[in-house]
Amino acid sequence: MVISLKSAPTDGMSSVVSVEWLQQNLGADDLFIFDASWHLPTSNRDAQAEYAARHIPGAVFFDIDGLSDDSSDLPHMVPSAADFTRALQAAGVNRSDRVVVYDSVGVFSSPRAWWMLHLFGHAGVAILNGGLPHWLAAGGAVQSSEAPAGGNASPGDWVAKPPDPQRIYSLSQIRSAIRDGLPQIVDARAAGRFAGTQPEPRPGLRSGHMPGARNLPYSDLLDDSGETLLAGEALRARFAAAGVDLGRPLVMTCGSGISACLLALAAEQAGAGSAAVYDGSWAQWGSRDDTAIETLPPE
Repeated sequence: MVISLKSAPTDGMSSVVSVEWLQQNLGADDLFIFDASWHLPTSNRDAQAEYAARHIPGAVFFDIDGLSDDSSDLPHMVPSAADFTRALQAAGVNRSDRVVVYDSVGVFSSPRAWWMLHLFGHAGVAILNGGLPHWLAAGGAVQSSEAPAGGNASPGDWVAKPPDPQRIYSLSQIRSAIRDGLPQIVDARAAGRFAGTQPEPRPGLRSGHMPGARNLPYSDLLDDSGETLLAGEALRARFAAAGVDLGRPLVMTCGSGISACLLALAAEQAGAGSAAVYDGSWAQWGSRDDTAIETLPPE
């Protein structure tokens, strides 16, 4: 089944769950699973085709590109609450469901779905730490699209709340953040892209970063395998090394709003509370001629 969602409860479920937890809870009536895999345009990978070939039993494909604002020329911008509601109800989402989201890389695009669900008011949602790679390594079962793939036969009762303004930033808001120096802007892109020494993967974008931004590449928040989110003190140390004060408000940015959500998840796990995401990210900022850009000299 391919649509775009299902809902979850506020039972205190952690924002990160293990493969072992999912194995123990797989098949529960109130559990809904999303495959939120997404790949950069330059990767030559088809996330939906990979889902069709192999996914965790019962998982529904969360189409990050498809479930977006189709009136915007920017990639996968957040849709309206009404459109999000329609998609989730069509998938069979119910208010009382717990939601687990994973991706085929480990922890990369799944935080985007986690963030969107929180943005529209669904608290009981978690990402699967290690994603599909760790599920497979643990001997977890998979199925293809030919097999039944989750979702309810009847429409769900989930209804989106208005977007939480503490979780999403617009272009005008990020301009204000740069002017006022608050909240802190943290950029998840690789160091070369942030410095302006490496080109952007999307054509037509300038290189560099927003004035005053801190750089914390999302890969620095993962373990040596590149598949599992670090925890606790290890996360706090990475934020501190990047010059980020977790006690101050934060807004995360990246190339197009995907890995920024991983930073928001990591900040929460490190004890910072909710961090905002600049939805347009560099796809918007770097494409304009009226936005200030800084670069760093080569080391």
